[in-house]
Parts: sequence; C-alpha cells; structure tokens
Amino acid sequence: MDAPTTTSAGNGTSGDNGGSGGWFTPRRTPSDQEAAESPRTAEQAESGAEPGNGPRESPSGRRVSAIRPLGRPGAVGAAEPGSERIPVLEPVAEDEVAAGDTEPVAEAVSANTGPVVEAVAGAAPEAPAAPTAPAAAEAPAEPAEPVEPAGPAAPAPQGPNASPDAARVQRTMAEIGPVADKVTSYFYALLFTRHPDLRGLFPAAMDTQRDRLLKALLTAAEHIDQADVLVAYLRNLGRGHRKYGTQAEHYPAVGECLIGALSRYAGAVWDDETEAAWVRTYTTISQVMIDAAAEDELRAPAWWYAEVVSHDLRTPDIAVVTVRPDQPYPFLAGQYTSLETPWWPRIWRHYSFASAPRSDGLLSFHVKAIPAGWVSNALVHRARPGDVVRLGPPAGSMTVDHSTSSGLLCLGGGTGIAPIKALVEDVAEHGRRRPVEVFYGARTDHDLYDIDTMLRLQQTHPWLAVRPIVDNRAQLPDAVREYGPWNEYDAYLSGPPGMIRSGVDALRDVGIPAGRIRHDAVEELVAAGD
Repeated sequence: MDAPTTTSAGNGTSGDNGGSGGWFTPRRTPSDQEAAESPRTAEQAESGAEPGNGPRESPSGRRVSAIRPLGRPGAVGAAEPGSERIPVLEPVAEDEVAAGDTEPVAEAVSANTGPVVEAVAGAAPEAPAAPTAPAAAEAPAEPAEPVEPAGPAAPAPQGPNASPDAARVQRTMAEIGPVADKVTSYFYALLFTRHPDLRGLFPAAMDTQRDRLLKALLTAAEHIDQADVLVAYLRNLGRGHRKYGTQAEHYPAVGECLIGALSRYAGAVWDDETEAAWVRTYTTISQVMIDAAAEDELRAPAWWYAEVVSHDLRTPDIAVVTVRPDQPYPFLAGQYTSLETPWWPRIWRHYSFASAPRSDGLLSFHVKAIPAGWVSNALVHRARPGDVVRLGPPAGSMTVDHSTSSGLLCLGGGTGIAPIKALVEDVAEHGRRRPVEVFYGARTDHDLYDIDTMLRLQQTHPWLAVRPIVDNRAQLPDAVREYGPWNEYDAYLSGPPGMIRSGVDALRDVGIPAGRIRHDAVEELVAAGD
C-alpha cells in the first residue's frame, strides 16, 4: 500500500553482478513468448547523459531552489530525531536540463510525455489547456492484491485550523489538481535528466505506475499538520523504501525535482513563501522516512528471498502460493507484504498473508490473475515450486487487539478472504473464546474458492460463524445489515476497493464507530476522504 515505485535490483547489497534486474535466475527458463512479453531491464534501456556542470537556463526564467544533502542520518539513540536534517535549502544557480539530455526521458517516462520533455529541454511552454479533471484509472472489479496505501485516510485540515505551511501546501494542491498528469510527467522528466543515475531504481516500464511516488509525497504533504497519523505512515514508507535500494542521499534529488515541478504548474499561487513552505514540509517528510530506514536497517534486511514450495491452482485464475523465506520473517496476522517476481524485475505488488505466523515459517498468499496484471498473472500462470521471489517488509495495521474481548466482524470479498482467514487463526491461537463472525462474499459459488477451509475452521471453533454471501451484484455490505447488532464488535474489511468503501458506510450506518473499523488504506478511500 509503500506507494513509491523506486525499486532497485542492483544496489550492491543483493549479491548480484551489478546488472539491473539480474538479482536471481528463475529455476525454469522462461519460454520465448514469456521473454518477448517481459519489459527491457534498466540496463537495456537507454540512460540519460550526465548533465553538464555549467549553469543552464530555466524555461520559466526563474531561479529554482535545490535541496542539497548535508550530514548523515543520526545514529539510533544519539541525536534527537529531526535534529540532524539531511535535506536543506540552498540557493543555487539556475539549474534546468539541457536540450541534449532529454531524448532518453521521452522513452523512460511514458508515451504521452513528449510536450513535457520538450518543455524541460527549454522549448517554449505550451499554452495552458482548459482545466479538466484527470481521468480516473479503471480499477479491476476484484483486485487480487491490496492497493498500497497512498497516505493517511483522514481528510487534511482546512481553513483556519491549518498551519501557514499546510495552507500553502493545500493551495498548491488545489492549483495542480486539474493538471496532475502533467505535473507527474514533468517531475520524472526533471528527475531522470538531472539525475540519470536514479533511472535504474525505477521499473523499465513506467507507464502504469509512474505516479505512485509523487502521489505518496503529495498526499503526505497535504496532511503535514496531522502528525499522529502522518508519522506512522511515513515511517512505514521509509522502511519500505529500503527494498527499492533508496538511500538517504536520494531524498534531496527527489525534493528538488518535486519543487521544480510544482513551481512550474502552480504558478498562479507560487511565490517565495510557498516554496519555503514546501521545502520545510519536504524536509520534515523525508527526515522521518530517513530515520525510520536507518533504525530498521539495524534489525531487519531490506528484503527476503523466498522459494516457492507449493502452487495450488484453485480456479483458472486464482492460486494459493506458498513460499519459504531464506531467513525468519516476522509479521502479524492481517498484515501484507510486497512481492517481486523474476519475470518483472523492479515491479512490486502487495499481497496479504493468508495465515497467521506458522511454526514451519512458511508464508501463503491468495493471488487472482487480473487483466493486464503483470505480477498477478506471473504468480498464477508462471510460478512453480523451485522458483524464487523477493519479499519486502511486512506492513499494514489490520491486526487483532488481543487486550480486549470484543467480537470480530469480518468482511472478506474474493481473495480478500485471505487476511480474514489469518485473523481467525490468530484468535484461535490466543485461546480466547471471543465471537468471530465472517461474511465471505463472492459473485458466484465458483468464486468461493476457499469456503471448505473456512467451514472446517467453523467446525473446529464453536465461537466462529462463517456466512457465505453469493450475489452477482456483490452486495456484501447489505447482507451484513440483516444481522447484528454489531455495537460490541470490531470490524475488519478486506477485498475490492468498492466493497471496502460501501462496507465502511454500511458499518457506520449500523452504529459501529469509525475507530473500530479496520482496513488497509486504499487510494480510492483517501480520495473520498474516508
């Protein structure tokens, strides 16, 4: 739900030979068709030429501030967090990309960034288009993987309650909203031409996920006044960045290009005070992430290798994949991880653990192959025992509070039943006879691929009730309203984003407080203010 996509296959710590995407070789040799479908590695893709050292003209004719690295992350327990800042603002000479540096970026960013790259190169800015809301990406009806959190789900503070910096950030966000796609393209064009060495940290194909890093930063900035929820999100993000190969010295480069993109497309509200507010905001954001990564490095690897030990195809498009990590992998029932396959280097997707921690150390995932899903299709149709995947750190807060005796109301739609099953096992292992009600939703009987497992659990544990809900309209939340009351229950939701959204509304309608409704944040919920 580590919103960024800055992944690294060759960061010097994984035992590879230095080539991008070559950190392991699958046990099976991919077929010619599979090889043809795979994207080029970063090593195969062109990289931008190193920018010249001399000053360059800014297309907008104004000085762009840069964030320069100073110092190193403080040792844990040494300096007080935040006392040793890494990104700081220093005025520098005008620093935009030269015309000769832009050709690789047109291919590297996406197919629709031509005008943006020309603008970066120094061409005259295009005439502003009429403001239109960016088209929303069509989400699959039933995603097989949880959407990575885009940021805190609470709405950002508004009006007189916002700090001066937050108010300026929010004005900037409102200004760039209608041209969000252009801001994203310009941000990556700046990043890859000013810092071509960072191109290898990103997937070779940028078109389907290029906005995640920027979206995470902008969402965090918009919530800068909400320290209680923001810090937890940023610390998790900083820890997750380790698997991408992100280093502390990369943050100033990203911040410099972020401010460069914002200053270009938020010109109507951009001034020196706004720029200073964004520098302070980004400094705060990046320092929390840097500190969290430094602390995590002392106790956990950046990633785990895991060998596929079983592959159970439950339906033509759903598989239960079980892997054995190369070293102990600590996690909690209800959490999820990020996973990378050998067929799509530097592309990570999120999957919930389908069981509570096991004594044998094995991890299971329920994967549904979705249309055009690179990782999900690889796991369902290509992966076999003996293949090796890579796992990021565990994440997610949809876990059971074992200090209470409240009942659990669990809604699982499609492959969202996986973490629900893990929660049931977790309650059983703790030995407390607290009531657990599971609503297992599917469009057809065929989609209840794990119903036998859930019914066996129900037979074993008298405190567990499993209610399969089959409805081709997928109205699982409506079924929940027919039962209850639920005022003594904590609610857990896992499934497609639309189900989570309607499920939260339904649970609030029947009197469950928002603080007792748990789910992993999804981008759609952030946008809706949930």
